[in-house]
Amino acid sequence: MDILLSNSSDKPLYEQITVQIKGQIMDGTLAPGQALPSMRALARDLRLSVITVQRAYEDLTRDGFLETIPGKGSFVSAQNAAFIREEQLRMAEDHLQKAAEIGRGHGISYEQLAKILRLFYEE
Repeated sequence: MDILLSNSSDKPLYEQITVQIKGQIMDGTLAPGQALPSMRALARDLRLSVITVQRAYEDLTRDGFLETIPGKGSFVSAQNAAFIREEQLRMAEDHLQKAAEIGRGHGISYEQLAKILRLFYEE
């Protein structure tokens, strides 16, 4: 499992871990039922506090991406396709909202933004 952290990011370290693990689950890099490294092992590999990794795992469990079995570890949840699709749709909405705010703030018309989106979508 590859996780790259940036100290210069505006996102906290636990959130960077959470986002990257979610991404790996959604793109199929991490398969349902696959074991994740223990919190201690991941903290050691990333040179972080166990508390930081614990926060990321707790958020992933709360959001339905991980299942934690006491004494055995944390595993990728056997999610259904609808849940993954909903999460991806939410991420797309976040990006589109930012694009709309930039457009409004800088005089870019809806038509121009729609044209740009169409170009990216059809690539």
